[in-house]
Amino acid sequence: MENGKILQYLERAGFHTPAGSYAPHIRRYLQWYRGYVSDFHDYAMRVGTTRRTLTRYRLGMAKTVCEDYATLLLNERVVIGAEGFDALPGILARNAFLERGNRLVEWTMALGTGALVEFLDEFGRPTIDYIRGDGVFPLGWEGDHITECAFGGRRAAGRDGQAGYYVQLHLRDGGGYVIRNAYLNVEGEELPPPDGVEAVTRPSPVPLFQILRPNAVNAVEPDSPMGMSVFGMALDQLKAADLVFDSYVNEFVLGKKRVLVPQSLASIEMQKDGTMQPVFDPSDVLIYVYQQSQDGAEDIKPLDMTLRAAEHEAGLQRMLDLLSKKCGLGTGRYRFDGTVARTATEVISEQSDLYQSLRRNEKPLERAIGGMVNALSWLSGGPAEVQTTVSFDDSIIEDANATVERNLRLVSGGLRSRRRAIMEVTRCSEAEAERMLREIAAEAGGGGAPL
Repeated sequence: MENGKILQYLERAGFHTPAGSYAPHIRRYLQWYRGYVSDFHDYAMRVGTTRRTLTRYRLGMAKTVCEDYATLLLNERVVIGAEGFDALPGILARNAFLERGNRLVEWTMALGTGALVEFLDEFGRPTIDYIRGDGVFPLGWEGDHITECAFGGRRAAGRDGQAGYYVQLHLRDGGGYVIRNAYLNVEGEELPPPDGVEAVTRPSPVPLFQILRPNAVNAVEPDSPMGMSVFGMALDQLKAADLVFDSYVNEFVLGKKRVLVPQSLASIEMQKDGTMQPVFDPSDVLIYVYQQSQDGAEDIKPLDMTLRAAEHEAGLQRMLDLLSKKCGLGTGRYRFDGTVARTATEVISEQSDLYQSLRRNEKPLERAIGGMVNALSWLSGGPAEVQTTVSFDDSIIEDANATVERNLRLVSGGLRSRRRAIMEVTRCSEAEAERMLREIAAEAGGGGAPL
């Protein structure tokens, strides 16, 4: 995202943000996320007297790592409940929260920072916006906690025909927040806001934004409130994986079976300069013509090179293990031979890197979701603070059968209520569990056998 005009606008308005100095890091993360970094993947090689620029084959593991984090942290099995906020499921469904939130978590893991922003749309409905890291501009912070922030990006030509940028500033105002909306043209000059958009909104008692970051110290800029990519300290491992993979593919390219043909057996054609040259199909990668010695036998020689596939596969597996370990997913997460078939019980150990990494990253995500629910409740005309529960998907850590058996034992032993057991087994809200208990009691009272 081109944010130079937005940074200039914020500077003119008297705000200083670390997003400008951090932008080169985000651009680097974005290149690796896309899978192509020109100053690494492009390289020069001399073949005879010709210098050629080649491009390495790439695995694209940076995006794969971020996709895995997003899938494990925020998927369709995550259940969000809020006491007394009955409209929440409908609001989340209308905003496609699980789908778009999943993509935001992926972007957050890639660029180091992301944000949820809540507002009322033109119809007065609570709406969620999903902002990736290159559209986040911290304006005030305490430690790594961002207290004031601007969000911006490119704006396509709307009904007014003006293309440019939008900037939304969330600023403290006494005990709450006000929001300033600004619109810029392509030169960075401020425009009047579009029809229906207020320049300054009414004060909000709660922040209408939540910052997402990987739960790790930013080792690139420790004093910055911006987050570091989940692969920010694993760039060497990403390079190593691509280097080995490029060598692996080239092993097959260079190791294809070929036939060496003596020049005397090749067709000869007179060139314009009077020289004689062998004629063969230049697109034929099977036949190579060679100059034979005078006493050599005129024969056709097959050339069959031995492939080092096993050595490359072992080396690539080692690189993938190092990368996975460095990114917090533990070793063995990725198998190059394509035979990965891991069950949940294989990673159930609370000492595993994957378990600890997921638990570490669930905490800030849970707080961000709680802040989002508070904002949606206030925008809906309800209280500015509601009791929110987030049940994450634990199927990667413990399989469904083990969960059922554990809850049965706890309930039988009087160590857990049936309501809590139903909530964990069926991944439902507290109200839904109460409804199930009433149905069970009604069936039992009517003599019917429980289903």
